[in-house]
Amino acid sequence: MSATLPPAPSGPSHTEGPEAVTTTPGTTAAVGTSLWKDAFRRLRRNPAAISGAVIVGVFLLVALLAPWLAPFGGEELPGRTEIRPTTIPGPGDVEGYPLGLDRFGGDLLSKLIWGARASLVIGVVSTALGLVGGMVLGLLAGGFGGWVDSVIMRFVDILLSVPNLLLAVSIAAIMGQSQWAVMIAIGASQVPIFARLLRSSMLSQKGADYVLAAQTLGLSRRTITMSHLLPNSTGPLIVQGTLTLATAVIDAAALSFLGLGGGVPQTAEWGRMLTYAQAELAIAPQLAFLPGLCIAVTALGFTLLGESLRESLDPKSRTA
Repeated sequence: MSATLPPAPSGPSHTEGPEAVTTTPGTTAAVGTSLWKDAFRRLRRNPAAISGAVIVGVFLLVALLAPWLAPFGGEELPGRTEIRPTTIPGPGDVEGYPLGLDRFGGDLLSKLIWGARASLVIGVVSTALGLVGGMVLGLLAGGFGGWVDSVIMRFVDILLSVPNLLLAVSIAAIMGQSQWAVMIAIGASQVPIFARLLRSSMLSQKGADYVLAAQTLGLSRRTITMSHLLPNSTGPLIVQGTLTLATAVIDAAALSFLGLGGGVPQTAEWGRMLTYAQAELAIAPQLAFLPGLCIAVTALGFTLLGESLRESLDPKSRTA
């Protein structure tokens, strides 16, 4: 049965912070919608946000269109007969291979294109796993409070005491060499960050007028948590998720560089390409420079987008 919240005695009552809301459900939804519309309006005017979106968009298109953009498959070795013990063809040295070949005879351009797909898939899936796991823990801690909150947050504190990459390396080493192990390891290392963030955001909302009004109406804790607290606490999660994508791409490359990514040596993945480029740095520096550049630019794109989104949702940084 739906209920109508009573009107405030002296006009709409607002809470402090980015999620300013009134005590009426309709107005609360309108304020939330207005907040996001205002955020996207600011993003469109932010050069850093536009730059980040363009960079991310280009790499996403390359990843999606890899079968049509790449001249060869990711693990194909069309130029293996061109490789010599002391020389590796570079850009323009052999017709048909614009960026040259790698040590196995694979087309470097094709591997970079297919590597975009592999790296972005690992980044997106691992971030999604971390977000879901963090939301579950954060919801339990922020929604129930008491001893449940204490137990969960002590567990989160233990995980946060271990550096993210070290935790990811440990989990990946235990699970074995595979792409799924890398994704689960990176996702697990991000769970405590999302959990603490959601819990903090929910606790800051618990004293809001719309929550007090819902409690006055006798709504259950589950309804208040899922229908009121959670929707108004997702802003920081979206921002952190965007920033985490940058970290995930770098961590994925690091784990593959350490040999924890699995697959055959000629697998098209940026971190793995860096691993096998070490021995040829003197004669073929492009084998390390180009994958490293792709990793850096992709991480930069997600970072610019995430920081711009953070600024657009932060009322303290708004100037217009």
